[in-house]
Amino acid sequence: MFNIDRINEIIKNTIDVIEKSKGELFDIAESTRRECKLIEDELNQVKQKTNEVIQDVDRLERLEKESRQKLMTVSKNIKDFTEEDIRKAYEKAKDLQVEAMVKRAEEQLLISKRSELERRLKVAIETTAKAESLVSKVGVAMGYLSGGLQDLYVQLEDAKQKQLLGIKIIKAQEEERKRVAREIHDGPAQLMANLVIKTELCEKLVDMDAEKAKNELYSLREIARSSLSDIRKIIYDLRPMSLDDLGLIPTVQRFISNYMDDTRINVDFIVLGEAYYLKPIIELAIFRIIQEALNNIKKHAFCRNANIKIEFAKEALNVIISDDGKGFNKDNITIQEDKSGYGLLSMRERVELLNGKFDLNSSIGKGTRIFVSIPLQINEE
Repeated sequence: MFNIDRINEIIKNTIDVIEKSKGELFDIAESTRRECKLIEDELNQVKQKTNEVIQDVDRLERLEKESRQKLMTVSKNIKDFTEEDIRKAYEKAKDLQVEAMVKRAEEQLLISKRSELERRLKVAIETTAKAESLVSKVGVAMGYLSGGLQDLYVQLEDAKQKQLLGIKIIKAQEEERKRVAREIHDGPAQLMANLVIKTELCEKLVDMDAEKAKNELYSLREIARSSLSDIRKIIYDLRPMSLDDLGLIPTVQRFISNYMDDTRINVDFIVLGEAYYLKPIIELAIFRIIQEALNNIKKHAFCRNANIKIEFAKEALNVIISDDGKGFNKDNITIQEDKSGYGLLSMRERVELLNGKFDLNSSIGKGTRIFVSIPLQINEE
């Protein structure tokens, strides 16, 4: 045996982990997208700044070249220029040279930074693409896996319900055995014991008092008849032999006739459609449902009239059982029934085992109505 609840917990946790991982991958993809945008914006700024610096370097190089040419002219014609003009020419050439060097260094830094940003952007784009691909693949895998796991979860849940149903059936079987044993012990067994005592008494009286022996034999015969009647009732409760000999409808009619004589409750029995052959498993289920429903009416409904309709439809056998009794609260009666495993729950379980439909309507003071529909094509197993 395996623990179905534990397997269901593992499946649920697996789905939760996959969902969480999918969410984390989506967050990673979103994070890399934002990083790509930031790097791209920074790269555009660096490119613009680099272009500006390159233009500045070109301009300074041109000015530096012009200042060197002027300085050469001043050097060749030093007599034609004043000392102040010479000093200014040298200072201007020096300043342009220093400024050009600074701009070239800035240009190299910007080019290096631009290359680094381009490399980072490429890596970020690749990471984003991989993350998006993973999100997509995990989504597809989650679809298949979740669907498969959910199917498995449903199957395991169904297996769990069948396991519980099997336990209830075993419990019901044991309760039924106890009931039969109790009926035999309290009925036929006691009568048979009394029969033995009466027989011994008759043996003693037959020579001593023939008339009294005759009376005892009469009493003994009545005990035997009563015992036989009890045994037949127990056999009938276990399985009506008339189901095999006569079929469902005559068996139900006979049961209803005896039921009305015993309870004084009027039961209208109506058959709709043309009767056809039913599988024994369906006949027995329908009879037990009617039997259990009428017993419930006898014990709890406090009604005068009941109605049973059996409809032989094309693809299903439909049964409606109703009464004009006091009714009840469905929720409360379900809880009470669940403690014993009999009554309404046993009827519902019989129907569900045959893949049928069971519907119950009842309210206080308005009676009870039970609808059962069992498909004709059923799995015998």
